[in-house]
Amino acid sequence: MEQKKADDQQKLLQNNSKSNFTHFFKNPVALIALIIVLFLALVAVAVSILSYYGIEWPMNPNETHLDARLLQPSLEHWIGTDHLGRDVFSRMLHGTVISMTVGFTAVAVSLSIGVSIGAVAGYCGGKIDQILMRSVDALLCFPTFFLILTAVALLGPSLINIIVVIGLISWTGTARLVRAEFLTLRETEYVYAARILGQRWWKLIIRHMLPNAAAVILITAILGIPEAILAEAGLSFLGFGVQPPQATWGNIIADGKNYFLDAWWLIFFPGLAILMTALSFYLLGDALREVAE
Repeated sequence: MEQKKADDQQKLLQNNSKSNFTHFFKNPVALIALIIVLFLALVAVAVSILSYYGIEWPMNPNETHLDARLLQPSLEHWIGTDHLGRDVFSRMLHGTVISMTVGFTAVAVSLSIGVSIGAVAGYCGGKIDQILMRSVDALLCFPTFFLILTAVALLGPSLINIIVVIGLISWTGTARLVRAEFLTLRETEYVYAARILGQRWWKLIIRHMLPNAAAVILITAILGIPEAILAEAGLSFLGFGVQPPQATWGNIIADGKNYFLDAWWLIFFPGLAILMTALSFYLLGDALREVAE
């Protein structure tokens, strides 16, 4: 009887979530943000596949043409060329791959840590909660970007190091949000019923609590992606990110800062790409947060 009651409550919560989710598609801002995010993801996948088969479109991003330096946007070079005559549009496409890879994989690492610690702290409570949360508070005392910058400087600038460092450092916010959600969920009747039935704590977390915290976790992940992208762009701009000649939005801007007056497109278009990407993820996360509420 208790198990049936718990299942009925879970079904009711899921039905409410489905009905609320339909309002998401009535929000034009959220739809535009979703379209931009999906477009960027498709571009990253398409460029990765083409590069795997040796196809560089519209041209090789690292191919230099000194006789075509700092050309303005044209039909041949859609976003112009840089100080070495490289096609900026091709370099930005490959920069999209780097940004999406860092954003999604770093957040995956961050979520795996943050959700695990937050779930255990929220479910167990007591001394375990105190120990884990005080550790989180201690890490939050340090500026995240400077921790990332220091770690990358020590480990060396590479794509793998950037992903791992961002993921290992940026999980604290996720842990706090998941812990707060689990503190609420553990007092619900269906969790209480599962406890009475003698269900093991880890099964209870996975089967009953995590599905009902999925909205919070999803929103946290979406809002964490632009933070990872901005962190990578900042590292690349400072010279601690992905190293040339591999193109990223950050190092394209770094290369163009010395030619700002003569080649405005070297800063404007990569900066616009970073702005639109981060803004789209933030707007999408806010829209999903409204749906979850």
